[in-house]
Amino acid sequence: MTTSPGTDSPSPVAAPTSVTGRRSIAPDLARGVMLVLIAVANVPYFLWGRPTGTGAHSADGSVADRVVQTVAITGIDSRVYPMFAFLFGYGIVQLYTRQLAAGTEQRVARRILRRRHWWMLAFGFVHAALLWYGDILGSYAITGLVLVWLFLRRSDRALAIWASVLVLLSGAFSVLTVVAAASVDSGGTAAATTDANAIPEYGAAMAERVTTWAEIMIPTVVFGFIVPAAVLLGMLAARHRVLDAPAAHAALLRRCAVVGLAIGWGTGLLLALQNLDALPFGPTADWVLLALHTLGGLFGGLGYVAVFGLLAIRLERGGAGAFATAVQALGKRSMSGYLAQSVVFSPLLAAWGLGLGQYLSSWSATLLAVAIWAATVMIAVRLERAGRRGPAETLLRRLAYPR
Repeated sequence: MTTSPGTDSPSPVAAPTSVTGRRSIAPDLARGVMLVLIAVANVPYFLWGRPTGTGAHSADGSVADRVVQTVAITGIDSRVYPMFAFLFGYGIVQLYTRQLAAGTEQRVARRILRRRHWWMLAFGFVHAALLWYGDILGSYAITGLVLVWLFLRRSDRALAIWASVLVLLSGAFSVLTVVAAASVDSGGTAAATTDANAIPEYGAAMAERVTTWAEIMIPTVVFGFIVPAAVLLGMLAARHRVLDAPAAHAALLRRCAVVGLAIGWGTGLLLALQNLDALPFGPTADWVLLALHTLGGLFGGLGYVAVFGLLAIRLERGGAGAFATAVQALGKRSMSGYLAQSVVFSPLLAAWGLGLGQYLSSWSATLLAVAIWAATVMIAVRLERAGRRGPAETLLRRLAYPR
């Protein structure tokens, strides 16, 4: 509890939502499935000691490797983090609304959000320093700090307009990236970047991870404008309870699913075909198709969220089965599930650890990623039965909520 200025009466602060209480199906289900997509998207970055083609995917490989790469490029790469960003924005409004409904003053509720995002930034730094330079918690935390300050109390119209502006800016950013890449190609060879996972000495690898996270990952994610746009759209959707009451928004969800997946998969397929050398374009076209692929990822991520909203309608009517319930349990503990992947990937695959990333192929690494996700689902189910949160969620809530 906190005390309002000029009074002796404390301003109530709503306790964190009970982990076993009644929650909306769609957000938790989406977060749970999102984590397997994150694992599949991230694991190629832990493979090292070989030439790469599109993104972090190996330039060579078997037929099975090419199939896995094609599926990942078409439907997973650059589609997961906009989905995560949308759900992050949705959660911001859910938390804020619940605080206000409990009688918490607006300034106190905003302070809780600020504290939460500052601590998320700290979590992201530690995650990047110790394990994984591709951490996204820090990028989302910075985005949350800025957007809560600028937009939390703005109108729906303002959120919609600025989300559209950010999408347009993302398109412009993509064009500039293509132009810059073309100028580098014409003027000489681009400077090579060091893969932190290929460095055998842990201290040197840590320094490289922090540098990559601070200088490349955070600026690219935040100033690529896709994540801020997705967060604003998530905030707007939460105000209208699109995922909390999906049946009332079924028509909207169907349109978003069809349009989003058509654009997301369409732009992804073009890049996947280029990766297979199945298109009559030279290497210069890689940058153009990559820019389209990245921009299309926003629509693909929103399409996935819409699909889970539609799936939630069926589950609410017919009852969630054992598998859906298990995935929801992981979705309630999504931060712990996300960090757990790095706890396994990094020491197992990086050169400073066991170094297995030098030997795994695309298909075998993907199999490992799915197996790790399945293990986190089973752990989440045990925690759910015990009525316990994930360790990361427990720590973040203790730090973010006033005592």
